[in-house]
Amino acid sequence: MVASIVSFTLGILLIQQLPELPGPEWIIAGVVLLAACVWWHNWKCLMFLAGLFWAAFFANIGLNDRLSEDLEGKIIKVSGRVMGLPVPNEQRVRFDLAVHPRVNGLPSRLRLSWYYPERAVKAGQTWDFAVKLKRPHGSLNPGGFDYERWLFSEGIGATGYVRKKPEPVLLTETPGWFEISVWRQAVSDELDRVLDKSLNRGVIKALTIGERHQLSPQQWDIFRQTGTVHLMAISGLHIGLIAGLVYFLASRFWVWTGFLSYSPQKIAAAVALLAALFYAAMAGFSVPTQRALIMLAVVMLAIVWQRNARTDHMLALALFAVLLLDPLAILSAGFWLSFLAVAVIAYTVMGRLASESRWLAAMRIHGLTALALSPLLLLFFQQVSLIAPAANLVAVPVVSLLVVPMALLGVMLLWITPVLAQWLLSFADMILQGLCRLLAELATFPFAYLTQGQPSLIAMILAGVGLLAVLAPKGIPGRWLGWVMLSPLFFVEAIKPEQGEVVVTLLDVGQGLSAVVQTAHHSLVFDAGARFDSGLDMGAAVLVPFLRQQGIKGIDTLVISHGDNDHIGGAASLLKSVTVANIYSSVPEQLSYHAAGMCESGQSWVWDEVHFSMLAPGSRMLTAENDNSCVLRVESEFGSLLLTGDIEEQAESWLVRTYGGQLKADILVAPHHGSKTSSTVSFLQAVKPNIALIPAGYKNRFGFPHQEVLQRYAALGIEWLNIADHGAITMQLRRGGPEIVSQRLEQGRYWNMKPKRVSGLN
Repeated sequence: MVASIVSFTLGILLIQQLPELPGPEWIIAGVVLLAACVWWHNWKCLMFLAGLFWAAFFANIGLNDRLSEDLEGKIIKVSGRVMGLPVPNEQRVRFDLAVHPRVNGLPSRLRLSWYYPERAVKAGQTWDFAVKLKRPHGSLNPGGFDYERWLFSEGIGATGYVRKKPEPVLLTETPGWFEISVWRQAVSDELDRVLDKSLNRGVIKALTIGERHQLSPQQWDIFRQTGTVHLMAISGLHIGLIAGLVYFLASRFWVWTGFLSYSPQKIAAAVALLAALFYAAMAGFSVPTQRALIMLAVVMLAIVWQRNARTDHMLALALFAVLLLDPLAILSAGFWLSFLAVAVIAYTVMGRLASESRWLAAMRIHGLTALALSPLLLLFFQQVSLIAPAANLVAVPVVSLLVVPMALLGVMLLWITPVLAQWLLSFADMILQGLCRLLAELATFPFAYLTQGQPSLIAMILAGVGLLAVLAPKGIPGRWLGWVMLSPLFFVEAIKPEQGEVVVTLLDVGQGLSAVVQTAHHSLVFDAGARFDSGLDMGAAVLVPFLRQQGIKGIDTLVISHGDNDHIGGAASLLKSVTVANIYSSVPEQLSYHAAGMCESGQSWVWDEVHFSMLAPGSRMLTAENDNSCVLRVESEFGSLLLTGDIEEQAESWLVRTYGGQLKADILVAPHHGSKTSSTVSFLQAVKPNIALIPAGYKNRFGFPHQEVLQRYAALGIEWLNIADHGAITMQLRRGGPEIVSQRLEQGRYWNMKPKRVSGLN
């Protein structure tokens, strides 16, 4: 059974690696193979093909439930019900809308933003809106978060915003208290009232109703660095502990009442499962709670049916049930981490003699689990906490045995005895304050966490085999070899350019700019993308993960071309996460805390036989801030590149007058995102690029790149690529000629949008 379920899982996993879903000819071939597997009675083969078909079936449903291209950018009237908890901030409220009745070409679920709403948006409400939508699209970068994958797994077929005219109309306030989302909304509103001034309100919401949007970036950083992020999700740990506590109390109460004609264990298992179901409902049946609930149901039903199932069989059945319900769950890092954690605990505990105290046993389990999860953490996030065992040894009992029961009890008493509920919630808040201070101190320890490049497939395979040896019972010969097999994880050598070569990555930061230039032994960052009112910034979301994925632990030079948010917004997160030796900017006063210098024409340096020349701004500042952007030229034996910031016609004319033919570059990063006030004919004739790379956001409100600019490029025979179409674009200036790689074409999966234009690529 275990082997068959593993085969089913591998079939689902294979589909998720495809750039495109199989066509009809592959389906026919699959049916033939399926018949052959049945004929040969090969159940592993049969389950593998079943996994392929099941995943492809679900994927096709998801792809067919997306916004029609001809509706993109048009104003559409929709009616629907607000799903889940809306996320408000000072400027907007973001929420999901289940569309009803369905409209041709319109998906069943939308993610909308309403800027400056005139009234509160609550879960369960039914509205009429006029909306402008676009197909699911997000930044796609090496090492970065795939927003399109997340939208796809959540069943969201379009994103957009609510129009002010015609005015939105509230049709139904709430559908009734039988709706789970209405309960969660009521609890959320009460927690906002009771914990109005608490810094840990977001933590308590995360632990009681699974709402994590109010956790601050600083809190997320502390939890990541101490390896305690898992405590902020209602998943296996909390659901298991609550179910275990209810099981213990129910069995004791049943024995005490004397109703011995019914098995106390069966009754306790049923009650514990109902308690877990209630807790999962409070979390909105999020994907982690679904996984945890299914795994718990397998265990509890085995007790009810009095089946003495093996641990590996129960884990395999839970895996099968999760993937049968939602094959897209396999796309989540949490899926792999949760199942591996349970498997490791079972492998290291089951069937072994206990010769140590419970305290020491708990320390050992935390340490071994942290070790076992480290390969996946390095693969997914390029970061692993080295103090996680110590931090979890304190945080797990405090959060799971004190804060969660106290907060849940407080929530249940909010409408019964508000005074007692407020006391319980305030006490939970006080405990969390102390815990967060302790975790913040631990996060400041030297070597508290390890950051490095993404391990290779071979290193991951060796690590898996090595873990089996390291975690094996004492007395097994050759266990020490497991540590040797784990070592490649922690000695990752990133592929660097050769002497004289250059690798430039124009990152996909939406409507903004960020580029990373790498030579054999040095690295430079040119701009850092935008920071948004929601708290998200491209420095933390795109730039830092890319540097981790590349194994870059320090930046030699940071250049911030000018002070516009879409260029400087992510700099604070970058400077907080990575050491930077030198900083240059046309607005050094905005980076005064980091001793930034002024970028000026005439500055130059050489790294690894690659020449860097700052061409602008000159000593005399121009009228517009955009025209005072830093302009950097990079030249090697194998090609040249010009980074231009947001310069427009005035600065371009100055550059042409000052440098003339010295502006020549093989690759041009288009000035000002391709606006019609830039990329003048005289400038392009001086630069004579073979290709222009345009850092413009998908369907941006400015209409960049402008058609006039694209026509100029075409008239001069200049190829162009846009990050909105291609995601991150990597340019390699090396022996054998320049090579340009599109992230969407090279690494995109079937759920990612593909570019329609591919000219300019090797």
